[in-house]
Amino acid sequence: MVKSQKEFLIEVDQQAWTVSSSATDYPENWFIEPHSHTKHQLIYAIEGVMVVYSALDQWTVPPSRGVWMPAGQAHSVRCVGAVKMRSVFVHPKYFPGMPTETRAVSISPLLSELIKASVDIVHPVDPDSREARVMRLILDELAILPVLPLHLPQPADPRINSICSALQRDPGDGSTLADWSGRLSLDEKTIQRLFHKETGMTFGQWRQQARLLLALERIAVGEKIIDIAGELGYDSPSAFTTMFKKQFGKTPSQFFK
Repeated sequence: MVKSQKEFLIEVDQQAWTVSSSATDYPENWFIEPHSHTKHQLIYAIEGVMVVYSALDQWTVPPSRGVWMPAGQAHSVRCVGAVKMRSVFVHPKYFPGMPTETRAVSISPLLSELIKASVDIVHPVDPDSREARVMRLILDELAILPVLPLHLPQPADPRINSICSALQRDPGDGSTLADWSGRLSLDEKTIQRLFHKETGMTFGQWRQQARLLLALERIAVGEKIIDIAGELGYDSPSAFTTMFKKQFGKTPSQFFK
């Protein structure tokens, strides 16, 4: 059952516990409106793919990955297919050493099982209990989360943003820098400079990342690699798989295991 967003946010932020967990299932294409928490949040889905947005960034999050969202950071979530979300909330007052920037992270099998177990824990708990040890071990795991390249920065400059928006609408668009230069009446070097300033990436790197993150969404809902590769502008499925492995360290089939 899906709680209303208002009920969920109030419930989470009113909890006094230093570390707590929650489980909420969302239907296909559900959108969680922009909001923030007074606590740090690990956003994790045991099933389904999420796209998490902040003001100028987005992260595509398949199963066995998550997003660390610092306290106070406004964000929204789009569910790709049905999503079974499991979250961990950490009170920043009691754990000042936690990361203060948003990041996509890998969820180990151990942490995944700990999170699943923790959602049934009823607070408060005895400090010497198994339940307390589970929560402490979750904190240990949160402190060593590996960061993943699932991030796509969104530029604030309207000229560069127009390019990025067009590429996300049509990721197979093969327009070159020269093409965009003519359309926007901007020098090619200026476009590259603005891309690096706004996103930390070149034009080519940003387009490649946008394509690969969109591919993650499509693979997750069962689309075939041959179809995805063609629609995203790759010459062949093997060319797509090579680029995917270069970026994520695994082939698409290995990535989703």
